[in-house]
Amino acid sequence: MYLRSSLSPRQYLLASDFDQTLSFNDSGIVLSELLGLSSFQDKVAGLSDSHLVQQGAELSYLLLHDPEYRRVRKADLLEVGKRVRLKQNLRLLLRVLEQLEGYRFEFYVISAAPEEVIQSALEGILPEDHIFGTRFRYDPTSGEIASIVRVPAGYGKVAVLEELRAQIPVSSDRLVYVGDGSSDVHVMLHVNRLGGLTVAVSRNEYLAPIARRTVLSDDALSVLVPVLEEIVGMDSGGVRALFESHGFVLQEWDKVRTDSLTIRQSAAAPAVAAG
Repeated sequence: MYLRSSLSPRQYLLASDFDQTLSFNDSGIVLSELLGLSSFQDKVAGLSDSHLVQQGAELSYLLLHDPEYRRVRKADLLEVGKRVRLKQNLRLLLRVLEQLEGYRFEFYVISAAPEEVIQSALEGILPEDHIFGTRFRYDPTSGEIASIVRVPAGYGKVAVLEELRAQIPVSSDRLVYVGDGSSDVHVMLHVNRLGGLTVAVSRNEYLAPIARRTVLSDDALSVLVPVLEEIVGMDSGGVRALFESHGFVLQEWDKVRTDSLTIRQSAAAPAVAAG
C-alpha cells in the first residue's frame, strides 16, 4: 500500500540534528562521564554566558582548549558513540521513509557533535557520507586534537545544508529540518524562509516558536507525523493506518496549542477600585 510506485518520486532532503534529537544524551555529557568529569554543564554555561563560541560548539571548544578535555583521543570519541542511547525505532524511521509511495527522502545528519561520535552511534544505520559533524585534525605523533576543520553549528549548519541541496539537488521548498535546541535556530529560520518544513522535538523556548511543527516523543518514528501530514498530505486516519501497518498504535496523540505568558504589574499601574 505504501511502497514506492514506478513513477518518478518527488525528492526531499531531510536533515536532522543528533544530540537529543536522534539520541537521548548530549555527547559532551557522555564523554564527561567516560572521563570521570562532572563540570561539563558548568563549563558550557560559562561559555554560553561569555558568547565566546556559537551555541552547540561548546564541546569542540573544550576539546581544543580545556586542560581536562585535551586528553581526549579519537578512540575516546568512538567509544562515546557506542555509549550514546539512540531514540527507539530510528532504523525503522529510515526504512519507512524509503517506502513512501511517490517520495524519496535523502536523510542526513548535520550536528556540532564530533563526527566520530555520530558515526560510531549510527554505524550500520546511516552511511558515514550522510553524516556531517564537527571534524577534527589530529596530531599524527601524539594523537591529540590539533585543530578543528569544521563545526556545523549556527550558520555552519546552514552552509552544510546548502551544500547538500546543491549536490542532490532539491528545490528550496523540499527541505525538512529536525532539531531540538538553540543551535538549530539559524538553520530553521533559513528553511522556513525557503518554504521548507521545520520540526522541533523539544520545548526549547527559542526553537518551538520558530518551528512549523513541534513533536514530543521518545520514539524516532514521531518525526513521521509532520512529514506525513505536511508533505504527503495524509489525514490523521491515514497516519494511524500507516503506523498500524508497521505494528504500532498511536496510543496518545495530543495536538496542543500553548500560550506562554509572563505578566507583571507595571510601575505606574493604576489603583484597583475597591469592591
